[in-house]
Amino acid sequence: MTYCLGILLEDGLLLASDSRSNAGFDQIAEVNKLSLMPFAPDRLIALQSAGNLATTQAVITMLREAFGGGDPALDLKACRTMYEVTQIVGEQLRVAIAHDGAFVTPYANPGASFLVSGQIAGQPPRLFEIYSAGNFVEATDRAPFLQIGETKYGKPILDRALTRSSSLAEAAKLAMLSFDATIRSNLSVGLPLDVLLYRADSFSGANLVTVRSNDPYWVALREGYSAGLQGLIDGLPSPPKAWQPISRG
Repeated sequence: MTYCLGILLEDGLLLASDSRSNAGFDQIAEVNKLSLMPFAPDRLIALQSAGNLATTQAVITMLREAFGGGDPALDLKACRTMYEVTQIVGEQLRVAIAHDGAFVTPYANPGASFLVSGQIAGQPPRLFEIYSAGNFVEATDRAPFLQIGETKYGKPILDRALTRSSSLAEAAKLAMLSFDATIRSNLSVGLPLDVLLYRADSFSGANLVTVRSNDPYWVALREGYSAGLQGLIDGLPSPPKAWQPISRG
């Protein structure tokens, strides 16, 4: 399992993915789940992946090798919109599952999902979620974030505090807390985290950082959040008397 988060903001995109991959209790490895397509001056395209690792790596490798090659069915560099990019990724996911699914199914689920995001010059940043069937949905002003993988633990804080107008810094803080909640509650999600703060119209992936367990900001955020929660709980009113158990004489 993994956890990938994409946030669409007025200022750009915040993308975060964990790196844990496990094929059994004693087969745990670190694998990049956030991949940037090769550099191009007029676009930035990012893929975040969850599900069968062989399936997702096959799709990403195929698209990397085809980038700039001119094949209209595969070349993300030739796409005019992020919608076209997402169509190609979805189709290649179908191809990979159809090619290997019958052989993989007796041993594992060949399914996978992707978050596809980025920007092409002349258009705003966009964010999509692709399901195993290859179909997809897009983030909107009312639903500015999308998640794949182990999503339930990290969703409440995003629902409470994130808006489309949140700054990249605010979104990064909330994303880290979302991952903290997930990592605390699910052993299949773990550090390091890959985090990209993409500012609209920069077409740069330079702000891609890797967060490890000893990262000062990560440590300070987790400790401060835990202490703050405990203080908030301590300050909340106790249940009314009618809720309290009746003592036996």
